[in-house]
Amino acid sequence: MKSAIRVLAFASLAALAVAPIAGQTTGGTTNTYKVPRTPWGDPDLQGMWPSTDMVGVPLQRASAFGERNLLTDEEFTARQAAFARQNDEDNADFSIDKVTPEQEARGTVGGPVSPPPHWLERGRPSYQASLIVDPPDGRLPPQTPEGTQRLLAQRDAAAARGPADSYEYRSLYDQCITRGVLGSLLPVIYNNGNQIVQAPGLVVLRNEMIHETRFFYLDGRPHISPKIRSYMGDSRAHWDGGTLVVETTNMFDRNGVGGNGGGQPFSDALTITERFTRKDADTILYRATVDDPKTYTRPFTLEFPWRRDPNYGFFEYACHEGNHALHNILSGARADDIAAVREK
Repeated sequence: MKSAIRVLAFASLAALAVAPIAGQTTGGTTNTYKVPRTPWGDPDLQGMWPSTDMVGVPLQRASAFGERNLLTDEEFTARQAAFARQNDEDNADFSIDKVTPEQEARGTVGGPVSPPPHWLERGRPSYQASLIVDPPDGRLPPQTPEGTQRLLAQRDAAAARGPADSYEYRSLYDQCITRGVLGSLLPVIYNNGNQIVQAPGLVVLRNEMIHETRFFYLDGRPHISPKIRSYMGDSRAHWDGGTLVVETTNMFDRNGVGGNGGGQPFSDALTITERFTRKDADTILYRATVDDPKTYTRPFTLEFPWRRDPNYGFFEYACHEGNHALHNILSGARADDIAAVREK
């Protein structure tokens, strides 16, 4: 019976597999899709566009792929098998009191810090090898000397204090404040919803992750003063044919491009240029070029499809409001401090 279930699950994954990303041609075919228009004449991008399908596609490409960003059929079959194994593990019975060393090391379901299986979104097997499409090798560019020096200084400062001396020393992720522009969009283990709403002269993008809302003004107004900064920055937009182009500046230097806004933080020189292109009735191709000359030696670009899902459950993520974990981290550290004093 279990074997039959596994075969059924594998077949289901195969049926739901994500084809090569929109925008890539196969056999010389041409995309003749005509983007619908709003009543006031702008390209209509409105709808619910979760990126859940792409969960599991890494940010950076494995070096073995070189400049190839599409899996072969054999490699894709291996990815399908990995998804099937993960599906079995997610649905397996487990006891928090009987965690195997392997589970704890992987942080998988049943591990002491893992969420329950029903929280997780695993996506679908995809032919895409990495989210980064430029540089051609799908890897982050080298850091500048200034970026490297800044990273080392941050590490030295962190080593000179306790990890929970203050809430200010915890990441924005731990504080449940924001994931930043890219961290709110990159496909992760849950909350991958994106909703686009339009009005004359304005496009609004809602992210389910940390319930962010960004306003893209189309009236040609200049960016605000660089002295005024925020976590999500200052965005200005225009239409390039049927593509919405958004330039965002004025961001704080605390978020990176890793999952949930982690990784090496960007600098105050960061500019993110996003392109939203509707490829067919159910697909938007999202493309973001990151230019931070104080951190990386050249710009780099991410690209992946969003799939329309009008039935997607877009729920409030009251992460900061319900952030008991930060209180527990700090109170636990203070208890350790007291215990250490008493032992002297």
